[in-house]
Amino acid sequence: MPWIRTLGNLLQKCAHPTGWHYTNSPCLRRLKGFEFVRIAPASRLWGTGVLARGVLILLLIVVSAGLINVPSVMAQVQATPSITESQLQEGDALAEKALNATNAGDFATAEQYWTQLIERFPSNPAIWSNRGNSRVSQNKLEDAIADYNKAMELAPHATDPYLNRGTALEALGRWDEAIADYNRVLELDPNDAMAYNNRGNAEAGLGKWSEAIADYQHSADLAPNFAFARANYAIALYQTGNTEEAIRNMRNLVRKYPNFADMRAALTAAYWEQGKHGEAESNWVATVGLDRRYRDLNWVKNIRRWPPVMVAALEKFLNLQ
Repeated sequence: MPWIRTLGNLLQKCAHPTGWHYTNSPCLRRLKGFEFVRIAPASRLWGTGVLARGVLILLLIVVSAGLINVPSVMAQVQATPSITESQLQEGDALAEKALNATNAGDFATAEQYWTQLIERFPSNPAIWSNRGNSRVSQNKLEDAIADYNKAMELAPHATDPYLNRGTALEALGRWDEAIADYNRVLELDPNDAMAYNNRGNAEAGLGKWSEAIADYQHSADLAPNFAFARANYAIALYQTGNTEEAIRNMRNLVRKYPNFADMRAALTAAYWEQGKHGEAESNWVATVGLDRRYRDLNWVKNIRRWPPVMVAALEKFLNLQ
């Protein structure tokens, strides 16, 4: 469940469990299962003293939060050819359509709109990265990686394309390459909570649970409202036998976010293992009411990517249902 980034105050606005069950957040969008992408909506401008209207102007000026005060990108943006009002209006309309299609889960249509924008504004790295996000959503992983590579070529000091490419590499099981991308993000921004969370996911893919736990914890410490990092931390603790501490964290998350299906399902499995069948059944009723995919162990294991011990505990519960 890696994350990909958009602009703005993501962790405050978007890292809430109710946004994790549906692809309808303008800031943070779920890919297959629990992968996420950061896209570039009209959320803020790069630099000061610039007034802009609409999505396209933002796309032309702001690539990502990682581009603020980067001279090479400033030079590139300043070198952008003059754009007419008519072109701006047309671009605004296409960008709005792309974002609306993205939020509706129509990733093929979103890809078409991003492609049309690339044809009109080929030197804009945000558009390339956004098209990569739409392609990851369709499992066009190699094509997505090519788009992220182009975004990196245009904006080598931006963090988002590296973080986004890391998610595609994870989906291909290329854990070490994904970790290298997340390491690059952290070189550029040592306080990037999403990069720590994603690196933890890749480390978990390699079975490096101690490293994963440390990264999840650091991610959650950097961004206290980034609840999914805390959830990852809890289930990784469960994998390593720290059962009581894991359950304590799960309970705390459910207390704060009662509709957090992932932690409801995790508590179901953990309580069942402890013989607390009433608590397990109660949490399971809440889970399936929120997200029925937890009934599918293949999804839990391969898309949500719970660790093996947690999956085995849920399997025991499901086999007795």
